[in-house]
Amino acid sequence: MKVKILTLFFALIFMVGCSTKSSGLYNLRPEIWYNHIMADIKANDLKEADKHYNQFASEHVASPLLEPTLLVMALANTDEGRYTRANELLDEYIRRYGTKEKIEYAKFLKIKANYDSFQRPNRNQNLMQYSIIEIENFLSEYPNTQYRPLLETMLIKFKLAVYHLNKNIKDLYAQKGRDVSAKIYEEKLQNSALKDANLSAPNLPWYRAFFE
Repeated sequence: MKVKILTLFFALIFMVGCSTKSSGLYNLRPEIWYNHIMADIKANDLKEADKHYNQFASEHVASPLLEPTLLVMALANTDEGRYTRANELLDEYIRRYGTKEKIEYAKFLKIKANYDSFQRPNRNQNLMQYSIIEIENFLSEYPNTQYRPLLETMLIKFKLAVYHLNKNIKDLYAQKGRDVSAKIYEEKLQNSALKDANLSAPNLPWYRAFFE
C-alpha cells in the first residue's frame, strides 16, 4: 500500500512539473522571443516581459535582437515608474554592449530615470544629491555630449529642489528652537549659488514641484 502511495505521489509531481513546463515558452527563435516581449510590454505586463527576456537571453546569448530588447525594456520600466529595475537593465546593457557611444547613452538614461523618479512621491531624498554628482560627473566626462541641454536643465531643477529642502529644514529647526541645527542649514543656504536668485516657493511638495 505504501509503495502504491509513493508511486502515485511521484507520478503527480512529474505530471505537475511537465504541466508547468508545457505551459511556459521554451526553445523559441530569437524573433519569436522578441515579439513575445514586445507584446508583454504593450500589455503593460513587465514582470512577464522580464521572464521572457531572461529565457530569451539564456537560449540565445549572441542574438543581435538581445540588444534592442534590453534597451526597450529599460525604457518601458522607466515609463512605468520601475526605476530600480530600469537601472538594473541599463547596467546590464553597459556590461553587454559597452561601446563609448552606448555607455554615454545608457548613463544618460540612468540619470533621466532618477530624474523621472522624483515626479512620484516618497522618493529617497539622498538620490537628489547623488543625481547632482552624477550629472556633474557626466558633463565632465562628456563635455560635448548632445544631452547637455537636457542635463543642465535637470541639474538646475535638482539644485533648486535641494535649496528649498534646506530652507524648509532650516525653518523647521528654527521653529523647534534648535538654533545650532538651524544655523548649519542657514550656512548651506548662504553658500548656495542660488541664494541671490529671486525664487518663488513651490506650491507642490519640494520633491515634486521642480520635476513636473
